[in-house]
Amino acid sequence: MDGSKIRTLSGGVNQSGLRNHNERLLLSMLQRNGPVPGSDLARIAGLSPQTVSVILRKLEKDGLLEKGTPVKGKVGKPSVPMLLAADGVFSFGINIGRRNAKIVLMDFVGSVRAEATTSFDYPLPDELFSFLRSGITELTDVLPEKLQDRICGIGVAAPFELWNWHEMVGATAEEFALWKDIGFQDEIAEFSDLPVHVVNDATAACRAEHVYGRGKEFRDYAYFFVAAFVGGGIVLNHSVFEGHQGNAGALGSLRSVGPNGESRQLIDIASIHLLEARLAEVGLDPSGLWSNDDWSSYERYVEPWIRQTAQELAKAALSTCAVIDFEAILIDGGLPLDVKRTLVERTRRYISNQDTRGLIPPKIEAGEMGRKAREIGAACGPIWSQFLLKSNAGLSDTA
Repeated sequence: MDGSKIRTLSGGVNQSGLRNHNERLLLSMLQRNGPVPGSDLARIAGLSPQTVSVILRKLEKDGLLEKGTPVKGKVGKPSVPMLLAADGVFSFGINIGRRNAKIVLMDFVGSVRAEATTSFDYPLPDELFSFLRSGITELTDVLPEKLQDRICGIGVAAPFELWNWHEMVGATAEEFALWKDIGFQDEIAEFSDLPVHVVNDATAACRAEHVYGRGKEFRDYAYFFVAAFVGGGIVLNHSVFEGHQGNAGALGSLRSVGPNGESRQLIDIASIHLLEARLAEVGLDPSGLWSNDDWSSYERYVEPWIRQTAQELAKAALSTCAVIDFEAILIDGGLPLDVKRTLVERTRRYISNQDTRGLIPPKIEAGEMGRKAREIGAACGPIWSQFLLKSNAGLSDTA
């Protein structure tokens, strides 16, 4: 590495600084609802048409919005919908996993323009930050130079308390103790001036589902992300709720009971690492669990894993609904589509057989974002903090 810093913000995105409330409101409405004419935006936002017109012209001049195709067929001039400009803003999303780390470069409408991945036995600081330095430089160069100034920040999705991972990944406590003194913002600041937003990895996945997946369908829901270690997130009043310390929705820590009556956490009995360990026990290479969307060669061992995981998710789902009256439970993860569908269906079936006295059983639905949910959710952070409203209250669909 040459030690040079990745460029900071300048140009179009940075000239106006942070957007004001009404600008954020209109950008958020367009992000949530898609192309909408200015007259409809004014009506829904409760702003005068003149005010909205001025704001839209300013946002278009700043490169954040563009005009859509005029809609004809009504009395008067054709209405012209406005929409987010894909090249208006970019951000990096980083996911730090058990066996690999990923970086994506995401645009303003949520499309991944480029990505970089590295694998390791387990994540340690020196190797990880070396990859981030080179990967961010590499992905920056994917963009034309005139668009590089529109990269607004870096989002990092990582498990909380990485130093407690050592037993789960087969590392020594001494090696992982290095993470106790690591701050992602400080380390990344050594090679980039971009603002850094750190979020729990499962909360990031929930955010991606909420923004780009099925989140628009439900007002309040709990979200389970089944990966090497199961985690979750919660959405209240159309907004991802992170909690006072950023650890709300730590559903992997929900209590359950082990086969011998011992107290266990959900993470210990409903995670993919259990299937990985079982495959290793019988002499099979488990690497395909992470690199392949076809688990059919593992079918004999996947079936009992699905059965146990679905039972545990059903119990956990009802436990969460005993605290907050969620209308739905969404289940997603680093799973092949057929495995996810079966897991969701089994969870529905097990819930129907549970004791639900005093509870209103939630809908059990499949999420849509899949394996890339955590890095995409991480990339949302910088964009949301600078251009959109954190709460979706009042941003109801225009239909």
